[in-house]
Amino acid sequence: MDSPQAASSRGLLADFLIARRAAVTPAQHGLPEPAYPRRVPGLRREEVAQLAGISTDYYSRLEQGRVRTASYSVLNAIAQALRLSEDQQRHLFQLARPEALEQPGEAEQRITPQTARLLANVIDTPAVVFGRYLDILAWNRLGAALLGDLAAMPPKHRNYVRMIFLDDHVRFLQGDDWQARAQEAVSSLRMAAGACPDQPRLQELVGELSVRDHDFRAWWSQHLVTVHTFGHSRVQHPIVGEFSLDWQALTSVDDQEQIIVLITAPPGGPDHAAIKRLNSWALRQGLQPSHPQGRS
Repeated sequence: MDSPQAASSRGLLADFLIARRAAVTPAQHGLPEPAYPRRVPGLRREEVAQLAGISTDYYSRLEQGRVRTASYSVLNAIAQALRLSEDQQRHLFQLARPEALEQPGEAEQRITPQTARLLANVIDTPAVVFGRYLDILAWNRLGAALLGDLAAMPPKHRNYVRMIFLDDHVRFLQGDDWQARAQEAVSSLRMAAGACPDQPRLQELVGELSVRDHDFRAWWSQHLVTVHTFGHSRVQHPIVGEFSLDWQALTSVDDQEQIIVLITAPPGGPDHAAIKRLNSWALRQGLQPSHPQGRS
């Protein structure tokens, strides 16, 4: 099981390098295949070191957790050797240079009065505010209609990563897109782990999901790191049926750890009509938006 606790002996940086090295094939770098079978998937340590222009001993110590930081030039070279995406490179720098990051702490997050007013004014579009670790901090009526009766959930269960794996409604909602959406959620959580791996809330969440869901455990160990700020999803809702949605994630100016997600559909089309039916149903059911908890 790969959790923040399990990674502590060797370190998250080492675990990330090992996972990404296994995902890169020699053919991607034009390296010849040996005549004998490889004992490990992906590149060997000495191949990464050669591609990065560093010593095999130094790279090996990075993977063994004996060195837990590196210079920017070395990190850039390793990122190229491991063919890291932009998001993965940012994650690598977070792991290797934690002293450069501002640790957020575990203080309770609250939305600003301006964000609360925005949610109150968005009446025909599902809207949700996510905090660190994708905890759901606030929502409007349509957000609850889409994701479930959020007000009735215990606060610790009101987490999107937990819900997409353990909540039957949210899992069903994703339809055929469940695996892609779930992997995106794991990637977002992994980015948060890179910034603050020792926070109790994060350890509790990852620990529970690692024990209760095989897919989460497998994907978490792969160190998936990808960030999406917009996308398109096909959902299936038990009340209004199957329809398509576009979503966009906006970072709060007041708190960089808060993300406002707006979910829309082109006006006049069948998908927008489905949102209207969803809103009518939510009104009949008496679903409630989150109570304003904005900070002054």
